[in-house]
Amino acid sequence: MGVELAAETASSYGELENNVNITDSELVFHVRNALKAALEGDSDSYNQLVGVMHHSERLLPEEVALLVTCLKSLNGAVSCIDVIHHRSLLAAIFGMSLWNYNTDVMDALVELVISLAASSAQYVDLCLDMLVSNFVPPYSFLELLKQPRGLTRKDQVLDRVHLTLKDIADLVPLSPLRLEKVIRERIPNIYTKETLITMYVENMLRLESGAIGELVGSTMVVAIVDRLIDLDVEIAWDDILQDDFSKGIFQMELEDLEGPADDLHDDGDELQRQTWIERFFGGNLVAEKLDSLMVLTFVHLKSSYENGRLDQVFDILLQSFHKTVLMAYKSKFAQFVMFYTCSLDPENCGTKFAVTLVNIFESSAFPEWRMSAVAYLASYLSRAKFVSASFVASILERLVNWCSDYCKNQGGDSNAKAHKVFYAGCQAIMYVLCFRMRSMVAIPRLRSQLFLMRIDDILKHPLNPLKVCLPSIVEEFLRLAKSSRLFTVPENFVPNGLLESEVSMAFGGIERLDMFFPFDPCLLKKSDRFIRPNYVYWSMVRSTCEEEDDDDEEGTSDADVAEVSNGSNRMRMSNDFDRSIGEGDSELDDDFDYSLNKMSISPKNPPSFWLGGELRYSVKMPSRIRPSTSPESL
Repeated sequence: MGVELAAETASSYGELENNVNITDSELVFHVRNALKAALEGDSDSYNQLVGVMHHSERLLPEEVALLVTCLKSLNGAVSCIDVIHHRSLLAAIFGMSLWNYNTDVMDALVELVISLAASSAQYVDLCLDMLVSNFVPPYSFLELLKQPRGLTRKDQVLDRVHLTLKDIADLVPLSPLRLEKVIRERIPNIYTKETLITMYVENMLRLESGAIGELVGSTMVVAIVDRLIDLDVEIAWDDILQDDFSKGIFQMELEDLEGPADDLHDDGDELQRQTWIERFFGGNLVAEKLDSLMVLTFVHLKSSYENGRLDQVFDILLQSFHKTVLMAYKSKFAQFVMFYTCSLDPENCGTKFAVTLVNIFESSAFPEWRMSAVAYLASYLSRAKFVSASFVASILERLVNWCSDYCKNQGGDSNAKAHKVFYAGCQAIMYVLCFRMRSMVAIPRLRSQLFLMRIDDILKHPLNPLKVCLPSIVEEFLRLAKSSRLFTVPENFVPNGLLESEVSMAFGGIERLDMFFPFDPCLLKKSDRFIRPNYVYWSMVRSTCEEEDDDDEEGTSDADVAEVSNGSNRMRMSNDFDRSIGEGDSELDDDFDYSLNKMSISPKNPPSFWLGGELRYSVKMPSRIRPSTSPESL
């Protein structure tokens, strides 16, 4: 609208506003006449009305009053609005941003939007789209949001948006279904400014926990997880870490890092830890957006737990995990939403998550799903400090039983691809034992349970998992097996050292399924503080192992060792098994520093061990497991 039209509008409608004797019904009558005249070809009054709707910036008090008057009058004349003939008016109304007006205009506008939605189904999507568009401000407001008055405006706008969505849902029962679609279509892409995408997700989470959460909450959760995955897979490890596959999976954690990581102290220097993480993701805008969104999600999950709503949120998360996260290519951090949720309620959520994973491994029709599920399971059981040793043992027993049953029906063909699900299960068993064996053998009941699992039978089977699974995991497992004297090793087994054989490399193919442990340390600097208190770092396990190895070397003699025979299995069990090396059923000591500061470099003089009666080599131990990648074939 030009200046002249605006002047005419102000004159025409201003006369009505300044006439204190005019009633609301007369105002409505005037607007109705303008709408009807437009249908008959007389558009003067109609165009003036549309011009008023376009007033938005730096309005004078009389212009504000005029706009409020027209909005209220339209509210009383919605039945006269025609979706075809009054398109320009509707476009002006739905193009208005609440962020541009004071509270009087906001209130009049949302009342009109509610009336339009209730008057006809053809307006519902337009009304919902207009409201959802106000989840984020115009670009011109981004700087203002850093000021108190900007935050005040934000609260004024969003409070009205969510209340209006609730009012429309009450008046139009099917509107929540339409709202879900609108929100999914409008969700910012991964290249949107961090402030805008963060604010949009804030509103999605507010909907999930709000008055219409029961109607739209599940969609909000799923959509957020999908966006986390989109951001996650966009982060390229090739630009951050260069994996050297000639080294063992355990060794990649700190040995190749220089600079700040080498200076981390046991007393826990948070600034140095942040500096170390900054080395990976400093300036990576996608990682920073993902980090911010995960923090928002973590805070929301904690609030849900405190309000007694975590169960229903977790059930949705679990479904989303199964459909999306489980098979996401190179998912690095988004899965920690599940980890954190489980840490809030280990008995319920934590148990459900593990049982779901083992069920997928045992019964899914798709090998790739089964392999991914057991990798998630192994990583979760190994890294979750809140998972008890007894629960780990019970899940481990299910894996062992499945692998044992598989062996009974197989010959000796070590075809890595043909038996890849079996080898994935075996590798998961050994991986979990690398982290948990010490805490389990410290408890007599669990030590006996481990012995009765007959893991030896699987290792000695002609399928020979020790030669197919990742050598660094096999080596660490064998070192602990020798130390615990729980398992015997096939006498004809000759380890590959840190080099892989062709059959081992065939397991998972060039996309390295054998390297996929999804709960490797989280390298997002803001999200990490939520994960760290409940997370087991490899350095914690390694430091305990070193202390125990030193004690064994000093205090164990031949007289302390008894031969225990059980059929074809023979195991050497030390009398000092009853010595406490853990905390019973509790996890690693709470005095551990849960930061990367505790990550020590591999010991200079690792112990040698015997295989098949011959001293083979010394195992160089890892300090922290490097970030994982999942196979592209998935």
